[in-house]
Amino acid sequence: MLGKTLLVAGLLIGLATPAPASPAPSMAQILAQSPPGDWRPVDPENTLYLNLAQGRVIIELSPIFAPNHVANIKRLVRAGFFDGLAIVRSQDDYVVQWGDAEAKRPLGGAQRALKAEFDRAYGAAEPFAPLPDPDTYAAQVGFAGGFPAARDPRSHRTWLTHCYGMVGAGRDNDADSGSGAELYAVIGQAPRQLDRNVTLVGRVVRGIDVLAAMPRGHGDLGFYQTAAERTPIISIKMAADLPPGERVKLQALRTDSPTFAALIHNRRFRKDDWYKTPAGRIDVCNMPLPMREARN
Repeated sequence: MLGKTLLVAGLLIGLATPAPASPAPSMAQILAQSPPGDWRPVDPENTLYLNLAQGRVIIELSPIFAPNHVANIKRLVRAGFFDGLAIVRSQDDYVVQWGDAEAKRPLGGAQRALKAEFDRAYGAAEPFAPLPDPDTYAAQVGFAGGFPAARDPRSHRTWLTHCYGMVGAGRDNDADSGSGAELYAVIGQAPRQLDRNVTLVGRVVRGIDVLAAMPRGHGDLGFYQTAAERTPIISIKMAADLPPGERVKLQALRTDSPTFAALIHNRRFRKDDWYKTPAGRIDVCNMPLPMREARN
């Protein structure tokens, strides 16, 4: 009788004990299960190829957030403005910058200065996929059109954020002195204090490692002190201007897709064999923005 009682108790305990939780899917597994509609083609008309001896850097432009600067950059590129110029600055944990160090090259019909596009009204930048976690620099952060972004519900203004790999248009003290003739990419800890102080025009989607590996400059703010230290730019081309066979057909995960929402949850509550304590939150600059080559 006692044996039967123990057996029944054991069965009851077994029924009351929840089954071991299934391991959470990895980021790779979530992406592998994503439907084709959750991906968008990266538009060749808004894609720059920065060609260096060290490799190609691919930049996706954001005409939604910086329409005038993006249009001006396209004019500069198509005029051959950047070809033969150089990387002029590499500041550790900050930015790599390129352009005309002597400020003597003709702009080929492009504007020399533009009104700042630090932020914009709600509307064209939607849909906005917000993160549920608080941010130090903005009332709300998330993603819009494939780019990390922030917004202020009180003023209904939205803007891009200075995350790793973001590309901005350099300027002087005058807010309206930038044009896109001088560009930089963030290669260090996200300098979010620059948000709404510089016009961000896009982000590096492939080849940021090429820029991050540039020798550091030892002049003020990381500028190279001699022309010999600079890395020459072979060319910058619009992907749309190249024959289709010479383009890299990239796709970006849509930041308004169910797959991206699943990735946000996955990264906020990351739990695998290595992670022991999930953070339960994530910073806008720590959220991966997956890219892949088109499958065709």
